[in-house]
Amino acid sequence: MGRDDKVYSEIIINASPNEMRVAIMEDHRLVEFFAERADSMRQVGNICKGRVNAVLPGMQAAFIDIGQEKTAFLHVSDMIVTDPETNDAAEQGGRRSGSRSRKIPRGVSIDNLLKKGQEIMVQITKEPIGTKGPRVTTQVSLPGRYLVLMPNVSHLGVSRKIEDRNERTRLRQLLGEVVPKGYGAIMRTVGIGRDKHHFEADIKGLTRIWKKAQAAYAKMTAPAILHKELELTTGLIRDIFNEDVDRLIIDSKDHVTQAHAYLNATSPELIDRVTLYEEETPLFDAYEIESEIEKTLSSKIWLKRGGYIIIDHAEALVAIDVNTGRFTGDKDQEETITQTNVEAAREVARQLRLRDMGGIIVIDFIDMEKESNREKVSDTLRRALRRDRAKTKTFRISDLGLVEMTRQRVRPSLMQYFSSNCPHCGGTGRRLSLASLAAKVERLLRRVATYCNEKRIVVHLHPELAGFFEEGELNRLEGIQKRYDLDVEIHQNAGHEREEVRIFAKKSGQELTQKVVF
Repeated sequence: MGRDDKVYSEIIINASPNEMRVAIMEDHRLVEFFAERADSMRQVGNICKGRVNAVLPGMQAAFIDIGQEKTAFLHVSDMIVTDPETNDAAEQGGRRSGSRSRKIPRGVSIDNLLKKGQEIMVQITKEPIGTKGPRVTTQVSLPGRYLVLMPNVSHLGVSRKIEDRNERTRLRQLLGEVVPKGYGAIMRTVGIGRDKHHFEADIKGLTRIWKKAQAAYAKMTAPAILHKELELTTGLIRDIFNEDVDRLIIDSKDHVTQAHAYLNATSPELIDRVTLYEEETPLFDAYEIESEIEKTLSSKIWLKRGGYIIIDHAEALVAIDVNTGRFTGDKDQEETITQTNVEAAREVARQLRLRDMGGIIVIDFIDMEKESNREKVSDTLRRALRRDRAKTKTFRISDLGLVEMTRQRVRPSLMQYFSSNCPHCGGTGRRLSLASLAAKVERLLRRVATYCNEKRIVVHLHPELAGFFEEGELNRLEGIQKRYDLDVEIHQNAGHEREEVRIFAKKSGQELTQKVVF
């Protein structure tokens, strides 16, 4: 990134016994948020010994038991050819003799590679989301401070974010010197300007992890965890705390000590940027983060000029609608619309990072007549997405004003982390009106008159619905009794759900509900 893109960046960590929360601030605004509870530790990066539960040639996929509630999904595209006895990749020529890398050739059916009951080493690449189990791969990758080490492959690469050609060449040459046979590696951006000894230390630690995982694979019975990824704090320090981050603030002495220990071994020049927060005011309150987190549960986000965006979640798609709202502008309509869309494009990019939304995303910008304005909005969105660490792909604005894009989804969004579906509305956010419920009661009483020999009836309803009959629908109740020749009493029951209707025979006390609910 150029100097114009430089922002003041802070990582703020709030540690408590039951939950770890991490906020990433850019120019004092919250742009990313991560949380991890003690009962739901993150899983991406864990290496497991699994057992094949099912092989589905029609999907070119298999389901792997890795010891979780939901079986893991393995697609053939995420496999390399391995020896099932040693879990080593098949021999193949590469950049050096002895390198062992072979992706599955096209046209090879997965049932020729895996059999039900077979044991296999896999690594989790995507956490369980909704009804789907975790996604796994057989190609293990081990992230370090400066590089990602990949056993059993031959590829040596440099992060695309490193744009300087001379530096890319230098780093690739160093990788060729330090990466041992039988491994591949990808240099991370934090490796810029580093010397060979930094990479050697990284490789030494990562190869040790790999050998331990292999030894555990030989001894343990599937399903089992062979290696756990670093906990949230240390993992984020490894992945994102670099020279571009101005401060790391933590409100726990123990976690500051852990951060110092890790940085002392990897990047001692960053230790003085780590600060222990000891004020009485809670850390997230002091930085006004708590209120920002609460806003992530709202579907409506106001923009500074008076426009707003609406975010709607579907199972596999996120729809974002842009509206001018209170912003009327002081020029022509096209200019007002363009200004709203430009501001919305920046905020959409921020919300995607903050809420960690992924999958297919459709943004409905307000229609613009001029192609130059459409390009202006598209360019604004793409520039704003450059700071996003997740992979994104954005298409041009269509004639309808829609932008289709995808964003890498690795874990559940914040909406899924903080909330669960309402048991009353099933997640729709809607419920039956009192008038509709009253009509439902009338239909049930008609069935009582038709299918039961009872004339004196007691109906138990939620107080809100009972009050609807007693206060405003007495004529309706009298009409029901006259029409169906019934004597009906309405009883309030505070223990009932709002839409629950229970009908009893007054004389015997027998419940009739099951007889009339089809």
